[in-house]
Amino acid sequence: MSDKVLVEKNGAITTVTINRPERRNAVDYETGELLLQAFDEFEKDDSQSVAILTSTGESFCAGFDLKALSGEVREYDPMGEGLMGPTRRLLCKPVIAAVEGFAVAGGLELATWCDMRVASKQASFGVFCRRWGVPLIDGGCVRLPRLIGHSRAMDMILTGREVKAEEAYSFGLANRLVEKGKAYEEAFKIAENLCAFPQLCMRTDRQMAYDQWSMSLEDALRQEAVEGAKPVNQEARNGAGRFAGGLGRGGDFSKI
Repeated sequence: MSDKVLVEKNGAITTVTINRPERRNAVDYETGELLLQAFDEFEKDDSQSVAILTSTGESFCAGFDLKALSGEVREYDPMGEGLMGPTRRLLCKPVIAAVEGFAVAGGLELATWCDMRVASKQASFGVFCRRWGVPLIDGGCVRLPRLIGHSRAMDMILTGREVKAEEAYSFGLANRLVEKGKAYEEAFKIAENLCAFPQLCMRTDRQMAYDQWSMSLEDALRQEAVEGAKPVNQEARNGAGRFAGGLGRGGDFSKI
């Protein structure tokens, strides 16, 4: 059995680890298929609430393995799954990237596929595939502008330059910045917090934040109201009662 992708469950948190440190965690065809399988299983497992995508070694992911691309001939299917794994899917549950080292080319696309990115201060992001004529086909041209704005995204997409962690944090590509070696630890803390929230409400809000991109403002506001009806009836009334009883006052989340 291949060990290119490792999966571990800890309570309601699934950790998916790219395990090709000798290739800077570049994704070959098999690794992409294993990543897709791992996140499919996470999506279907009702006991799991949050996933973390991380890697072994000193790089998050150097993109698609160009040696595999040049050595193994496979017909590219633009209507099929992404070469990097789950990048053409939208899951119903959140995924957090824990980024150490390089997240470049397809690795940048994997990172932007996640809902949040925790980066170490030694992390770097970039469209390094620019120099090899390899296009962004796993969401990079779509998600990057939506995350950081069109102007900054065009700077990265056109030049292929390296964006270090501090700059990435300054314009929102990285959500959290931590010391070297601490990205996974911080991602796990965030995941624990997310698991503690009422899940229906959180997932509904998350889904609506994605769905609204394709809607007019009027339609999006109406859809938000419609989709919010279920958590209002199933979770919000109970939550309001707990708040009225004294929990959460003064911003204290410790007992929620």
